[in-house]
Amino acid sequence: MPPPPTFDVRLVRARKLSPQVRELGFERADGTPVEFQAGQWVSLVLPLPEGEGRRAYSIASHPDGSSGFELAVTKVDGGPGSTYLHELPVGAVVRALGPQGFFTRPRMAGHAGPAAYPALFVGTGTGVTPLRSMIKDALLAGETAPIVLLFGVRYESDRLYREELEELSRTYANFRAVYTVSRPDASWSGATGYVQTHVESLWRELAHERASSASEEAPVAPHVYICGLERMVSAVRDLLRKQMGIDRKQVHSERYD
Repeated sequence: MPPPPTFDVRLVRARKLSPQVRELGFERADGTPVEFQAGQWVSLVLPLPEGEGRRAYSIASHPDGSSGFELAVTKVDGGPGSTYLHELPVGAVVRALGPQGFFTRPRMAGHAGPAAYPALFVGTGTGVTPLRSMIKDALLAGETAPIVLLFGVRYESDRLYREELEELSRTYANFRAVYTVSRPDASWSGATGYVQTHVESLWRELAHERASSASEEAPVAPHVYICGLERMVSAVRDLLRKQMGIDRKQVHSERYD
């Protein structure tokens, strides 16, 4: 395969998504549209104290044909790359490579294929970013199959894109976001514990919903898209494939550690 393209991007906006996560909105300096599939990632080339460094981040925004894209970066204590990006001022220019990656969900609204299936998205931390891209891509394309996001965080304040996800839940009848908090405050009334605790029940709800709504076409089982740290990804994959017997073709995953 040919090497991924390289291009300059300018930081045009930034905001805090949580105490440790900064969203960065970039645009290509030459104004050329950024072509990518929902779920792919880009690498940024950063001038770090120890020399040039590359850091890969999943694209959080959906493909809309524009010259821009969004990333979400967790600040790691002592991490030169994340520190640099958390301090990067609006207007600064950096080099980018990509997009790359095979953790994608092809947009096929109205056709028989993976994207026409009900989907359970399971993410923790900034692992929600490629899932956000896929979900928005699917909903804005007019998909009507049921879609559920299971988003696991430590604290309530770690729920990235909470307001946006709740608005999507109100706007699209086929989408809902479920949060589970592993270290909740006493006032938290939602789901608790790790995402593994809730995967099976949500998958079965999706499968039942699809079977109940299917008319002429045969019911199809949900596909699952998982992104986060290796420990979580492995645990959810084992649960789905070994304990629940889900076909490996229906389980898609990417880890970021």
